[in-house]
Amino acid sequence: MPENETFQQTATRDLVSGIVVFLVALPLCLGVALASGAPAIAGLIAGIVGGIVVGLLSGSNTSVSGPAAGLTAVVAVQIGSLGFETFLLAVVIAGGIQIAFGACRLGFVAGFFPSCVIKGLLAAIGIILILKQIPHLLGHDTDPEGEFAFEQRDGENTFSELMTSVGNIEGGSLVIGLASLAILILWGRSKTLKHSIVPAPLIVVAFGTALVALFDSIGGTLQIGPSHLVNVPKLLGEGAVSAFTFPSFSRVANSAVWLAGLTIALVASLETLLNLEAVDKLDPRKRHSPPDRELMAQGVGNLICGSIGGLPVTSVIVRSSVNILAGNRTRASAIVHGVLLLVFVVALPSLMNMIPLSCLAAILIVTGYKLASVKLFQGIWKQGINQFLPFVITVLAIVFTDLLIGIGIGFAASVAFILRNNLKRPLRRIREQHVSGELLHIQLSSQVTFLNRATVMETLEAIQPGQKVLIDASESDFIDIDILEIINAFDKETAPQRGIEVSLVGFQDYYEVDDKIRFADFTSREVRETLTPEGVLKILQDGNQRFVGGQRLSRDFGRQVLAGAKGQFPLAAVLSCIDSRAPVELVFDVGLGDLFSCRVAGNVIGPVVLGSLEYAAGPAGVKLIVVMGHTKCGAVTEAVNLSASGKTAAEVIGAGSIDSVIEEIAKAADVASCRAAVAGTEDERSAYIDEVAYRNVHRTMRVILERSSIVRSRVESGALQVVGAVYNVSTGRIVFQV
Repeated sequence: MPENETFQQTATRDLVSGIVVFLVALPLCLGVALASGAPAIAGLIAGIVGGIVVGLLSGSNTSVSGPAAGLTAVVAVQIGSLGFETFLLAVVIAGGIQIAFGACRLGFVAGFFPSCVIKGLLAAIGIILILKQIPHLLGHDTDPEGEFAFEQRDGENTFSELMTSVGNIEGGSLVIGLASLAILILWGRSKTLKHSIVPAPLIVVAFGTALVALFDSIGGTLQIGPSHLVNVPKLLGEGAVSAFTFPSFSRVANSAVWLAGLTIALVASLETLLNLEAVDKLDPRKRHSPPDRELMAQGVGNLICGSIGGLPVTSVIVRSSVNILAGNRTRASAIVHGVLLLVFVVALPSLMNMIPLSCLAAILIVTGYKLASVKLFQGIWKQGINQFLPFVITVLAIVFTDLLIGIGIGFAASVAFILRNNLKRPLRRIREQHVSGELLHIQLSSQVTFLNRATVMETLEAIQPGQKVLIDASESDFIDIDILEIINAFDKETAPQRGIEVSLVGFQDYYEVDDKIRFADFTSREVRETLTPEGVLKILQDGNQRFVGGQRLSRDFGRQVLAGAKGQFPLAAVLSCIDSRAPVELVFDVGLGDLFSCRVAGNVIGPVVLGSLEYAAGPAGVKLIVVMGHTKCGAVTEAVNLSASGKTAAEVIGAGSIDSVIEEIAKAADVASCRAAVAGTEDERSAYIDEVAYRNVHRTMRVILERSSIVRSRVESGALQVVGAVYNVSTGRIVFQV
């Protein structure tokens, strides 16, 4: 039971939804039976069993089962070749096979169908509903092939029938149909009516039935004939038992019967699983329907249907979507619909026979529009052409063929786009600038098959002699043996001959390609000795550009930890603020062991910090010292505010030790400018604070050179350079001050 609802509220919603689904399911059960070449009672039995039996056993809160239009082609062929009684035996066998499918937990199969195909299924059914119900709305009620067949026995198809129906309009049916549409549309636009307990379809059915009675009393051209009303056969009285047909078990040894049973089981199971996933996407509460349990429930339903003369059942998207849109809460609504079918078909067929088909057509047209709304097409379009085209292909294929063939075509189209994209981009080539020099990083895609053979060979052939290359399979789920052979041959034969240094990473053990790293993505003694201060500065500048552009280098930090345990050879020392928004290793995109980092509020200089920098410049041998401030600095802001007020930190915030930091920063500002900035606008104050941050960086650089003879002598010799930098906390970009 949904949260914040009483049992009575939930039961009321399910009762109302069950009534609405019943009203929609009744004519569809009859239509599917006629389309399949089966007795009308066979469709009604399937609807009753699908509602009550499958409803009780299913784990889905939204799915409604019954005879499915998507099975009509299969059923019609089997009835034609086997005869109806033998066909019923095949349905019994199909039920047993479906139970076995569920027991073997084969419900996962639906997970392999892309969402664009499932959404295409929903949209296509919506379009077909609209196309097939327009003739009924106009009073043209000769539809021998049922609700979903594109080509009919009389030689007409859906579109030619639309043209025929325009010339055969029945006035009474048209008035009822258009009035019903108007009620449904207005009801949906009214917030009050939309959320009322009584659903619009129920009002429409009552209204349409009342108009039928009114037109009968008036007579004339508006009078509705029996052919335009629901036609339920009478099951009470003489001959009731003869309405049921039982399977011919004497044909159980016939191989054709078992083949038919397997065919029905496969088609019905696939349709059920796809419909189940589609219904879960429609469910506003996003509940999950267990597919294995559903297969077993459908199997039991088909065992019973075949045993008493019913058509095979599946989860049906039309009834299920109506169920959801009517506001159901639990699977009780499906059971209610089945019970109502049983009660009204057995006891009250005359009442059902007063419902006009044009009224039900209006309900289905509105349901169809909700399934194939403009918003759905717009949403898929925004997801890109690779989603939109398979979606449209699925829709068109289902509309112009049938449900299962259309799904197959849509699935094939989706796979074709996947293969196309995989062929276009089986790998990415990225030029990376590491501390040891430039590296060509070849990132393999998730699936690299023999279809990508030519692209991989061309990429490896294009590598210039003397280059360093990393072939990275860390994101690959599958690499074809042909591709592995090409990589192995390049690594062991071609690359050594051309002086190419190959590194391999991410290859799984069973690929028989050994991971190995030959390039240095961290600082070693040899790497540092080849670099000048200007070269180190360039490395940091390039690293910040990668950071800003979201293209940070992939690093094996575990390997760097092991390498660092043997010693450290940092390139630079960075004196920065303690601000949490400016971690130096990240903003410079460097590895472990590449930097010394001193962090102090306001990046000010003091004896301990200066001693650390002297150690870096002397014994540690760094090539660069960077003094890095940043915009919107809290320490600088406090210094400006305190300078403007003429007070100390101890007087304002009760912290005397912070005065040593504030006093150092204040030397980069003047009292008059601080007072003017504090008294000005927010923009003026922020601009001045950032200006002081820049001045503070320059002052710290100057103090380092003035106070440290070690740093000064190394700068004068050209072995070291001291530079300033300001990090913008809004953009991530660093402005260097040489």
